Amino acid sequence: MRVLLATIGSRGEVQPVVALALRLRALGHDARVSVPPDFRDRIEELGMPVVDLGPRMRAAESWDLSSPDGKRRAAREAVAAQFGTLRDAARGCDVLVGCGAVMVAARSVTQLLGIGHVHAHFCPATLPSPHHAPAPWPGWPQDEVGDHRDAWAADAQRWEDTWGAALNAHRVDAGLAPVEDVRGHVLTDRPWLAADPVLGPWPEPGDLGVVQTGAWLLPGGGPLPVAVESFLDDGAPPVYFGLGSMPAPGGDVGRVVLAAAREAGRRVIVSRGWAELDLDRGGDLLVVGEVDHRVLFPRVAAVVHHGGAGTTTTAARAGVPQVLLPQVYDQHYWAGRVEDLGIGAAHPAGMPTPASLLDALERASRPGVRARARAVAAEVRTDGARVAAERLVGGS
Repeated sequence: MRVLLATIGSRGEVQPVVALALRLRALGHDARVSVPPDFRDRIEELGMPVVDLGPRMRAAESWDLSSPDGKRRAAREAVAAQFGTLRDAARGCDVLVGCGAVMVAARSVTQLLGIGHVHAHFCPATLPSPHHAPAPWPGWPQDEVGDHRDAWAADAQRWEDTWGAALNAHRVDAGLAPVEDVRGHVLTDRPWLAADPVLGPWPEPGDLGVVQTGAWLLPGGGPLPVAVESFLDDGAPPVYFGLGSMPAPGGDVGRVVLAAAREAGRRVIVSRGWAELDLDRGGDLLVVGEVDHRVLFPRVAAVVHHGGAGTTTTAARAGVPQVLLPQVYDQHYWAGRVEDLGIGAAHPAGMPTPASLLDALERASRPGVRARARAVAAEVRTDGARVAAERLVGGS
């Protein structure tokens, strides 16, 4: 089987796509990916073909979603990139797997090529259900509109307002009929949910309309840099802090974290990430670039992070308490789940202060939270990519 997996997003979207592609290749299938150019070099190091899709997510050429004009421009460019790139990249493939909410044109491309299609999301709150509210869209006001059904109706209108004109213009130009229900068209009547069923359960397990595979996790784990190993061996387990591919929420958040950790008597490992966090070096502080979270997290006292699906899952697998600083979209859902499961603490949205972050760290460091984190770690599944690959190959 020949499969193209595509997404436009940051590391949180790209890494699971790569995990599934690697699993398919291990099963002997031809899997390739189409992702933003930020990730090309790292994926090619794995020996996998890459087709650039959309702008760089990290650079100034990425999209500004803070204004109506910026949203319209992003929608036009995202749809154009998918029609323009995926029609060639998916030619000769048996199936195209579009991952994430931005992949609104993937199904249209498969209709043009006459190939199979799967649409996958990474968080339950991005798929409609009367049992939860929709994840808040970046840059969109989230007005109180009644119950969950009302909120999902408003969400459907946001899909229409954001993507409808651009999607239908390209469909008509390509000889396809316009669609009236953009969200329903994109999600299909059987979307896949690539989230762990313990951390992010689908609230309607008997619902045959959603296929929950489990999270798509990279296999194995590489060695830590020598400087990180030395730091870990030189004292008590530190607190890890990183925002992944998110910007800082405002202010000097790195120094806030350092002050809170020092007040708690903890050493700190700070990941620069896309926020370019950097601090003056000290005996109780190490600033790092890319490190393997699967290897690092089991050796820290707590993980303070932005609340992305991948980081939340990796920290949960490590069995360590976590503190979430949610900013946008699905991060608020994961913060709530960490609280509900009793495996950490959620900080209120917005810029933390040393006092507010210290409070969250202390709540997450209670013995009962640590014990619960270890217990939940044993329940987190690691076979999501295998389940998805076998289901894809089996055609179910």
